[in-house]
Amino acid sequence: MKLTVWTYEGPPHVGAMRVATAMKGVHLVLHAPQGDTYADLLFTMIERRQQRPPVTFTTFQARDLGSDTAELLKTSIREAYERFQPELLLVGASCTAELIQDDPGGIARALKLPVPVVPLELSAYQHQENWGAAETFYQIVRACAAPAIERPADRKKTCNILGPTALGFRHRDDLVEIERLLGRLGVGINVIAPLGASPADLARLGHADFNVVLYPELADSTARFLAKAYQQPTVSTVPIGVGATRDFVREVARLSGVDPEPVLADPTLRAPWYSRSIDSTYLTGKRVYIFGDATHALAAARIAKEELGFDVVGLGTYSRERAREVRAAATALGLEALITSDHLEVEQQVQALHPELVLGTQMERHIAKRFGVPCAVISAPVHVQDYPSRYSPQMGFEGANVLFDTWVHPLMMGLEEHLLTMFRDDFEFQDGAGPSHLGHSISRTTSTPEVPVAAASPAPPAEVAPLPTPSAPAPSALTWAPEAEQELKKIPFFVRGKARRNTERYAAERSLALITLETLYDAKAHFSR
Repeated sequence: MKLTVWTYEGPPHVGAMRVATAMKGVHLVLHAPQGDTYADLLFTMIERRQQRPPVTFTTFQARDLGSDTAELLKTSIREAYERFQPELLLVGASCTAELIQDDPGGIARALKLPVPVVPLELSAYQHQENWGAAETFYQIVRACAAPAIERPADRKKTCNILGPTALGFRHRDDLVEIERLLGRLGVGINVIAPLGASPADLARLGHADFNVVLYPELADSTARFLAKAYQQPTVSTVPIGVGATRDFVREVARLSGVDPEPVLADPTLRAPWYSRSIDSTYLTGKRVYIFGDATHALAAARIAKEELGFDVVGLGTYSRERAREVRAAATALGLEALITSDHLEVEQQVQALHPELVLGTQMERHIAKRFGVPCAVISAPVHVQDYPSRYSPQMGFEGANVLFDTWVHPLMMGLEEHLLTMFRDDFEFQDGAGPSHLGHSISRTTSTPEVPVAAASPAPPAEVAPLPTPSAPAPSALTWAPEAEQELKKIPFFVRGKARRNTERYAAERSLALITLETLYDAKAHFSR
């Protein structure tokens, strides 16, 4: 365990809160110190939920450690049941409270409450948020599971949708899109869990013919339990991207015995048309770096390589439980996967690889911004702007359209930014010039003053500044002359990295310690032959 200013995942009890908040009729009693109540803000401020999470904190303080904290926990459990009257009670401890070893599960069972009590052993010093969510969901399903029933062979096929939780990245919208797809296929939905499900709903999980797992990090262990308990097969394809969505439709159709062709010919799908158009050649070969949870990183790598023609130069994840799958995907791309929870390692790799687009989390957005590289957020952890009020799925055919817009627009706008920078000295682009289509009678009368470096305000400067060039470590002791560095900045950002690498390679091969303007032009001439 180490101190860090950023973490890709919270502790396991945050995962337990995500499941409890997603469900109906469930309440979580969390043995935790006063400071751990911060987790409420993740749901009310970041996800902007209208209700507080159904969680009761014991909120013991330092002075309580000299007395009986177990008695405080017992009182909190009893009062939570009497106040909220849940159908099922979860009891666990935060990472800090684990050190006290008060045994929340044993205390809760001793109270003999008239509802099922599920104790959570979250192992906070060994696991993290997604594991905590998966373990909580698995334990609730096991506690609620009913005996298997015989499913008539001639009835309409139904499925369970497993995985969506509170505080999930686009889970709400993904679920709407998948429900539409299944409805068009004529497949009924038995239970959606944990999002919106009650303990009584979980007792009906065995009635379905198969399971659809949307987020393996959160629901794979539960799907494996259901497969063993009820002999239910699992749809393993995660429908993110055009190709994966088509594979998903075919897999569901095979399990339910329906014709997939009417759904495969989706008229709302626009991304493939653009991929066949002449404009798409602008995207071909763009260097892209991908990092996120395993589900979204794997999907992004497939879309980038197979559907958009990008060159994937880096692939990684913080999901250690699925590291093997990510390593296999990276090997197929000729890469070595980065499996880490340290954002500084990711930053070093981005700096070294000079990507032209970064696909990652909120942290990669900050990293890309420092290096002047376009970025699209594809995975949690995310900030409030990535919980949009509008409909914006990642899954299904509409999700493919959203992904296309989200990934391509940063590249297109980057080109526009470069053109504005290139022509900044033109009279029409000067700060005092008015809109060209209105003539010269209207001019800008105000402009935003430049902010000193030391100022705390993030207000942008009045003029369009050129994108900064990533300062990658040179292959040898190479130095760029100031005039050569300035000339390099005039090269469009989407080929600037290649120009830098070629020039440094040219200089290194000729043992040149200083890259001058002449070296830059010589390298250009050399590689243009």
